[in-house]
Amino acid sequence: MTHQNLLPGPAPTYLPAEGPDAVARAALAAGSPARAAVPGSPAASILWALLAEEALTAQEPVAAYAYARTGYHRGLDALRRAGWKGHGPIPVDHQPNQGFLRALLALSEAAAAIGEQDEADRCSTFLLDSGTSAEEVATLRIR
Repeated sequence: MTHQNLLPGPAPTYLPAEGPDAVARAALAAGSPARAAVPGSPAASILWALLAEEALTAQEPVAAYAYARTGYHRGLDALRRAGWKGHGPIPVDHQPNQGFLRALLALSEAAAAIGEQDEADRCSTFLLDSGTSAEEVATLRIR
């Protein structure tokens, strides 16, 4: 007997392994700082997420917000190209998805830091709706 899923939902979205974030990760692995890697891979969410995280650490929330928003939008573009329809799981354990999710978390934190709590809450909800949490994404950060 086969069982039908009575609560169908969208399939998880997996960004391609050979995308802008892969190029950026290679540059980072070769020792390039995120800022220097941006011209070689400006569509890489991971670079913008890293810049946002650095700005948050440096107590520069306005810069963090700008970096994070850029990474977020670059990630949305990539997700749409990968078939994402605006909702559904974006697995955090799939490395190519992590740049977008880190940018989304940084956007939430930067928005909260500049007093834009509605945006911070929307981003936190977006993480949950994507099948992850702020805590889970935060563990990806390199300290």
